[in-house]
Amino acid sequence: MKSDVIHVTNTGDGVAEAVKQTELVANFKSLSKTDSIHLLLLAEEMMGMMKALTGEQEADFWIDDEDNTFQLHLKAETAMNTEMRQKLMSASTSGENIAAKGVMGKLRDLFSRLVEPVEAPLAEEYASGWASDNLSTAQAAAVAKNYSAAYANVWSLNRYKASQRNSEKWDELEKSIIANIADEVEIGIAEGTVEMIVYKNV
Repeated sequence: MKSDVIHVTNTGDGVAEAVKQTELVANFKSLSKTDSIHLLLLAEEMMGMMKALTGEQEADFWIDDEDNTFQLHLKAETAMNTEMRQKLMSASTSGENIAAKGVMGKLRDLFSRLVEPVEAPLAEEYASGWASDNLSTAQAAAVAKNYSAAYANVWSLNRYKASQRNSEKWDELEKSIIANIADEVEIGIAEGTVEMIVYKNV
């Protein structure tokens, strides 16, 4: 099932509607109180990230569900071309964004950098989350396979978490709402689009 698509902007347009849409999906699917709260928290985290983006940003939000796996989508168009994207993805510690604090701050930083062309490459720590193969870490294999076909380059929170387990970043991961509630977060990039998908199994 696919929910209605809600157009959201970083000025707040559509944000309340996106959260309401999440409530409607939870009610329609008769989710437990806990699962409903978790789904709402994830949607609110995504909307908070959206509102924190700089410049004039807009995206489409919707929810898919299949076999008890819910996917919260946030998809934006980008002017970034292949050459610029490859340059951005070549990791460099000089690309560290000191304002990107916490997991949601890093996801916002990554998403915004992929939407808007920037000169500075990504911080080296982001590199561990990238993969160009199929989405082996995704909880919903069938969905992940389809998603992988659409996006050749995918960043995965689970891959990132695995790489940071013995680092100083582990504490912030353990304290993050989205890192603890979501089963996976992926950011896929293709020519013309950047899409974040938050997976939640119920």
